[in-house]
Amino acid sequence: MTEVGEKFEAERLLTAGAVREAANQMFLLADSWGLPEWRLDMSRMDVAADLTVQTVRANYPDLNVPFHARWRHFTAAGRDLWDEAQKPSDPLELGRAAFDLVIPSVLLDAGAGPTWRYRDATGAELSRSEGLGVASLRMWEAGALDDLSAVTGASVAEAFQVSDNNPLLGVEGRAALLRRLGATVGRPCKLFDLMTARAKGGKLDAEDILEVLLRELGPIWPGRLSRGGVPLGDCWPHPIAGHGVVPLHKLSQWMSYSLIEPLQWAGIEVVNIDGLTGLAEYRNGGLFVDTGVLVLRDPDDARMAHPVDSPVVVGWRALTVALLDRLAPMVRKRLGVTTKAFPLACVLEGGTWAAGRRIARQLRPAEGGPPIAVISDGTVF
Repeated sequence: MTEVGEKFEAERLLTAGAVREAANQMFLLADSWGLPEWRLDMSRMDVAADLTVQTVRANYPDLNVPFHARWRHFTAAGRDLWDEAQKPSDPLELGRAAFDLVIPSVLLDAGAGPTWRYRDATGAELSRSEGLGVASLRMWEAGALDDLSAVTGASVAEAFQVSDNNPLLGVEGRAALLRRLGATVGRPCKLFDLMTARAKGGKLDAEDILEVLLRELGPIWPGRLSRGGVPLGDCWPHPIAGHGVVPLHKLSQWMSYSLIEPLQWAGIEVVNIDGLTGLAEYRNGGLFVDTGVLVLRDPDDARMAHPVDSPVVVGWRALTVALLDRLAPMVRKRLGVTTKAFPLACVLEGGTWAAGRRIARQLRPAEGGPPIAVISDGTVF
């Protein structure tokens, strides 16, 4: 492939459309027994849909479900810590401040492991995403995210209360990611200005949010694939994928969902939210494994840890995206809601992510972790 062709391919891979296309290709392969690692049992989709609906109704009886975003994780002891925080009153400055918090916070949330805990000043003891969220908000309040180039593994460990008795996965990887973020874009609020400049008539397409993130943040991801000198981020090789590479962009898409509200606070209407895809992470993916929709062809694969770039994990993540698109209308039908009133971002929050956590705790009460162990550097999940 020529350099021009490689750059064109990079442009294609850095889109939500490419994620959805690759996911559907993997689905068709699995559905015809063409994936060596996974098979599908679509008869179990009703089980996954019913569990998701039960979870939505339990968590949001009025069906007023917010978007799946980092903002849901800034609460402790029943208090909204972002609401309590000192922040600008001017809408544009508020949006910039929110970007300075939520972008590093999303990057810090790459899985915590089963034993890590954060003890907040409110008295709350938090784990997993909620603990990581509150710990990152406290870092932001303390000014520790003002200069991302100064973030170290030691400073992250201190802020997140890491010790031999309270281990956190991938501390050095998280710190290095924030330093690369600072070196690449400076303050994250720069991205707020880039996005608002793209708004037309006060409206911004959600896919434009993702495009800005993928273009501007591409260089921060360590040791990833590139095409024509363009870093591809969360894209992974797979031996039988249609184009040889499977794009997923999990953290970037979750970040995109998390930036919708700050843009709305600044007066920007975000449209085409369902242009983004479901998130290829272990709670959504675990829902499909634990309900029997996704089945490992080799049972021994469930008893070992897999690198994040392995065919087992890449296939699992891609199939998760494809299955979320198929589960969403089943959930809406059961709830009696429309796509407009209940976009995929609400299905995820209400929703599949919470249902995946719920069934994991039922099946693996000791740690509530994912059904497939993944060896990660702290920058994917």
